Amino acid sequence: VVSHRRFPSLLLAAQISQVWNNTLVNLLKSLYSLGVDGGRREMQSVEQEVLWRLRRLTFRQLASLAEFLALRQGKDSKLLHEVIKKLELRWTELEGTRTVVALMSKVGNVSPALMDRLEDKALELAEQFSPDDIRRITLALAYQNRRCVPLLRALSYHLSQKHAELGLGVLLDLIFAYGKLNFHQPQVFQKIAADLQPHVAGMTPVEVTRCIRSFALLKWLNLPLCEAVAQYALDNTKQFSVTHLCGIILSFARLNFQPSGSEDFFTMVHEMLQGQLESLEPQLLTELVWSLCVLQQARAPYLRRVLAPDFHARIRGEGPPRAGDLPLCAVGESKTKGLYSSHPPPHHPAHPLGSPSPASLLSSSPELVPLLQPCPCASSPSSSQEESGWVDAEMVLTSENKPLPVKDFAAPHLPRSEGKKPLPPGARR
Repeated sequence: VVSHRRFPSLLLAAQISQVWNNTLVNLLKSLYSLGVDGGRREMQSVEQEVLWRLRRLTFRQLASLAEFLALRQGKDSKLLHEVIKKLELRWTELEGTRTVVALMSKVGNVSPALMDRLEDKALELAEQFSPDDIRRITLALAYQNRRCVPLLRALSYHLSQKHAELGLGVLLDLIFAYGKLNFHQPQVFQKIAADLQPHVAGMTPVEVTRCIRSFALLKWLNLPLCEAVAQYALDNTKQFSVTHLCGIILSFARLNFQPSGSEDFFTMVHEMLQGQLESLEPQLLTELVWSLCVLQQARAPYLRRVLAPDFHARIRGEGPPRAGDLPLCAVGESKTKGLYSSHPPPHHPAHPLGSPSPASLLSSSPELVPLLQPCPCASSPSSSQEESGWVDAEMVLTSENKPLPVKDFAAPHLPRSEGKKPLPPGARR
């Protein structure tokens, strides 16, 4: 169309002022859709005319144009920012759930100020939203990391009052959004889990993994759903990749869930992991072995792999930002290794990591030395805490969760205390 010889005759810059507002907006959208070069005189003429007429456009026309520009032009569009300014000034004209939902999901990430107004309007219209509207709003909040508690509470209440069974896509998106925002609403979780359970058998491995990981993020255990996920993994072993299986194991460990048929389940897990450890990323492998330790299913080959000197060096020096926490996981795995065998593994690193004493925990993470003070109950290797693989320690945190030196403060719960100061107001041990 653009290359047709008669196309330029359609763009009559001299008569642009005679075009009606609605037609002008549709014309601009069409030109963007056709990929007309923004440097052409006719294109610039249409854009300039729209800019001049922004005050005369209705709110619905402004909203429609903003949605289109956000998808087509992105945040750098000058026209989009001008349209958003008009929307912010005229937000009281906002009517209808469709416009609210569309603006929140498509334009809200461009303007935090507009998103604040949209959240207020959504709270006002919460009762009128359909389940799909609620899904789109919660996803918009999740993707923008906006934990608007009043709005989430209102949406959750009205969602729990709707007795119609929700579709699979809505259920998965809702629990994902709640998990990403770390927002807890037990009534909604119960409804989602109950509605999800009949769908598990027909879901894909990606959907199953996404579902159980969302519940794990929330630390909300639903036994029937977790049993259904475990049975699904057993019935569809050939469809599962090792990554999907790792996601399920990490989720079960976070929920501290043991399947009723744990012997069959973990036999399948060990068979799938055989020969696959080398292909896993260091971070995922460390978390996997740590999760198996939590579930009491760790085996010597897994522990030898993560306690090898070369692997230990990788997670301490070459990993991503989150890898800073991995040495602590390795400490726990090292202590778990001591439960399975009375002697160190053949390739155990010559590092304090191999020592089961409380001091090794501190030396493996020097940044914790000023903050952690080993308790007397953890100093004896024969104590019950040591036998179960735990090292007891304590921290003092301010009301803002900032650490304070433990030795500076009185500890009446200990036989002897070095510090004399009382805890500051709001601090806790």
